[in-house]
Amino acid sequence: MICLGFDIEEFDAPLEYGKHLSEEEQIAISKEGTLHVLEVLKRHDIRATFFCTAFFAREQPGLIRRIAEEGHEVASHGFYHSCFLPEHLKASKDLLENVTGQAVKGFRMARMMQEASDREILKAGYSYNSSLNPTFLPGRYNHLRSPRTPFMQNGVWQLPASVTPLWRIPLFWLSLHHLPLWLYQWLCRRTARHDNYLNIYFHPWEFIDLHDAKKFGLPFYLSRRSGTPMIRRLDKLVACLKKHSFRFGSLSEWIRQAENAPPQ
Repeated sequence: MICLGFDIEEFDAPLEYGKHLSEEEQIAISKEGTLHVLEVLKRHDIRATFFCTAFFAREQPGLIRRIAEEGHEVASHGFYHSCFLPEHLKASKDLLENVTGQAVKGFRMARMMQEASDREILKAGYSYNSSLNPTFLPGRYNHLRSPRTPFMQNGVWQLPASVTPLWRIPLFWLSLHHLPLWLYQWLCRRTARHDNYLNIYFHPWEFIDLHDAKKFGLPFYLSRRSGTPMIRRLDKLVACLKKHSFRFGSLSEWIRQAENAPPQ
């Protein structure tokens, strides 16, 4: 199963590079990008998982309800993108459930950090955590010894971001920005067939043109192919995977499938 994920958050990336955007503009950029994503998913009639910060959902409840009403899974991305406290786990879950009227089962820590314990996640009422990127990226991740595929740990499903079976090449958002499209598509197909699982994630703000260095201050590796080129790449990626008969679904759907599979 192909599990597309989108982390909806206040667009605070420029703050890391000394550029200040108002909260209103941070929200507006992520909202616009989310609308582009929803158009692609609707065009291909597929479902995905949206990890939302409670702050964004509080500012844009109508958009979060629309995501749920169109059949996508809404999961938690914490309360704020740049701040985490253990009490945010339940608070964000409660707010998202109040907005959508649906149970929130999944959690993903902002920036895929490892700050929340399984005990805290389970106590807050989540059944899965998708905060592990089992690869090595200098200054960000060093999880080469962690499992690449889903596993149960301390009563919580762990759903890692997908990396290739060989060399653990990450297949997350930056890879779609920089790899030749044909290569990225091939790596996704190969990994999905090998693992019977593909969990790749993006951010709505990637689908907005971010090349204005004076305004956003983002380095080339973040702004490259942002905006329309990324919309086209996502569209072509989904079309390619559908052409090769892959099934799409949310992360909760993958868990249900795994739990209902007959023992081997």
